Amino acid sequence: MQLETQLTSPQTDSGRLWKRFKRQKMLHLFVGLGMLFLVVFSYTPMFGILMAFKDYSISSGIKGIFTSDWVGLKYFDEFIHDYQFGKIVRNTLVLSFLKVIFAFPAPILLAIMLNEVKNMAFKRFVQTVSYLPHFISWVVVVGVSYAFLSADVGIVNKALMSLGFIHEPLNILTSPNYFWGLAVGSAVWKEMGWWTIIFLAAITGINPALYEAAEIDGAGRLARIRHITLPGMKGTIVVVLVLTIGSILGGGLVGSNFEQAYLFGNSINNPTSEIVQTYAFKVGLKDGRFSYAAAIDLIQSVISVVLIFSSNSIAKRMSGSSLF
Repeated sequence: MQLETQLTSPQTDSGRLWKRFKRQKMLHLFVGLGMLFLVVFSYTPMFGILMAFKDYSISSGIKGIFTSDWVGLKYFDEFIHDYQFGKIVRNTLVLSFLKVIFAFPAPILLAIMLNEVKNMAFKRFVQTVSYLPHFISWVVVVGVSYAFLSADVGIVNKALMSLGFIHEPLNILTSPNYFWGLAVGSAVWKEMGWWTIIFLAAITGINPALYEAAEIDGAGRLARIRHITLPGMKGTIVVVLVLTIGSILGGGLVGSNFEQAYLFGNSINNPTSEIVQTYAFKVGLKDGRFSYAAAIDLIQSVISVVLIFSSNSIAKRMSGSSLF
């Protein structure tokens, strides 16, 4: 009897697995499409990394990625010794760190403030208005910025001059001195509301009884935020911070360095607007130096991988929460 059970058990288990698979076939279909998307658009293009180590020419086509002459670290060395290396690395790091400093706390503060609002209609209105800019493309944002900040026809300059705060228009869109502030400010405005949704969800998961008990004990609003809200958000904050640091060279939380530098950038503000991504884009497509551009992007990718693993390890040791 036991032998019969042992012989039929694997077949029974496989039958159950097949029945469960058929019941969940739509879920498996969605997962399969997601995996197919990753394979086609994320993993397959990784073969292009070989270009960074080869003397690739576009005329050789896809086959040339594998058949071109091997040059090793030639293009990595060329980039490091490029006369613009210091400038573009400085611009990339400064812009990225400024976004971490200002863009990361902004949605946390907005989420906490919205959580304290008791008028639900006003709360929903503010939340909706704050996250709508996320769905506007950067091309449209730049166009609107020109309408508001242009030195010739900008509404902001006209208003400041009419009020007597300035005597001549500010070249906000062209001066190198304003680019970093312009990039950080527009990124915070565009993405702050979207990330607020994540932190509001974390606050929603906090047990309301904790607030009630704290209020009975005489804890004020700031005390409840400090001792209940922020600790309750800790796990979400740590995960988002790890993701932010991992993608810091691309803009971190708001992830828009390339779009802003390419669209807001021009020949006048180039000393502060030229970053690693735009430089690689220009030398890759404009000059046709695909191997050189691939080497530049590979350096950035390796740094990002190191940052995300390092930040995750530090977060796990210091707070007990981590991404993986």
